[in-house]
Amino acid sequence: MPDRQKSFTIPASAAPVAEIDGRGTAPNLDHGIALCLSGGGYRAMLFHAGALIRLNDSGLLSKLDRVSSVSGGSISAGVLGLAWSRLQFEASGVAGNFDGLVIQPIRTLAVHTIDVGSVLSGVFGPGTVANKVADHYRKYLFNRATLQDLPDRPRFVFNATNVQSKALWRFSKAYMRDWRVGKVPNPKFELAMAVGDSSAFPPMLSPAELDPKESDFKSNSGDGLQRPPFTTQVILTDGGVYDNLGLETVWKRYDTVLVSDAGGVYGAEEDPDRDWFNHTRRVFDLIDNQVRSLRKRQVIDSFQNGSRKGCYWGIWTDISNYHLPTALNAPYSKTSVIASTPTRLKALDSLSQQVLMNWGYAVCDAAIRKHFDPSLSAPAGFPFPVGVG
Repeated sequence: MPDRQKSFTIPASAAPVAEIDGRGTAPNLDHGIALCLSGGGYRAMLFHAGALIRLNDSGLLSKLDRVSSVSGGSISAGVLGLAWSRLQFEASGVAGNFDGLVIQPIRTLAVHTIDVGSVLSGVFGPGTVANKVADHYRKYLFNRATLQDLPDRPRFVFNATNVQSKALWRFSKAYMRDWRVGKVPNPKFELAMAVGDSSAFPPMLSPAELDPKESDFKSNSGDGLQRPPFTTQVILTDGGVYDNLGLETVWKRYDTVLVSDAGGVYGAEEDPDRDWFNHTRRVFDLIDNQVRSLRKRQVIDSFQNGSRKGCYWGIWTDISNYHLPTALNAPYSKTSVIASTPTRLKALDSLSQQVLMNWGYAVCDAAIRKHFDPSLSAPAGFPFPVGVG
């Protein structure tokens, strides 16, 4: 029996996705607050924007030590990171110019459909689809800013998935890195490209390709794969393929984690498609849903058993489950309609933008006041007068 067990031992390099340890307080954690922003296209971008408004007016935004994001969440994180040095935080920790520097640029992008055009021009023209998406981010949000234009604190980490190594590829000011391939210190990589690579949603917007030099990598910084072609042609896809909550880069580091989840939910289907394309897509959706559900469960269990501080809020949350009498009026009959917004980089009208941000604001507020800081005052109302529709 011992020999049989030994034969099934999986080396770390073959199983790069580590289970979240919820058995007790992890040793050597930094005392700091990390924010995780999930994927979900423009739906996630705007939902997270609403959560950021609440974190700002509560004074918590200025206390963040790290922002870790994937896919649609990386768009919001990128705008916040680039604006950070210009945010004017008052003594209360609230940035009075937050709307103009963060929310308005996000809304500027949200009126443009960029996925269909990028697919068509990437398929029938020069360049990749991922590069075309990055072109739009460059045009509407980031210009030629690089990762070096981000602040040192909080550290912003944009996560993609390395298709070759099966591991997370992370972009940040300090480095871009895959733990198996190695580390590139202080990368002068465009922010538009980092966000584009993080949001290269498969199969239509993926893959993204990097062409670094082997000499860019710090010597002996990888584990087993620091060699060509892994170091000279990097093939990436959406960060959500590996970790749709953006947890990996913060969980082993910080004792306090805030998780904003705008991911989709895949319900039952009485008559699922049988053709190979739609059937395969359905199977992939189920796999994605299962992985996200497991991570969510482990995160919430960790909050409940005291091994981590923080809270989780999701776009599919029923706000009444918080049992918070002062929560904003956001009935599930309306918020579930908002949550059903497709996972697209497709233009949304002004009303749709406002209700998505209002819902992100409301559920973030309920979560942080119920489970993180009950001393916070209830907000006077929604950021936008339309409520949740």
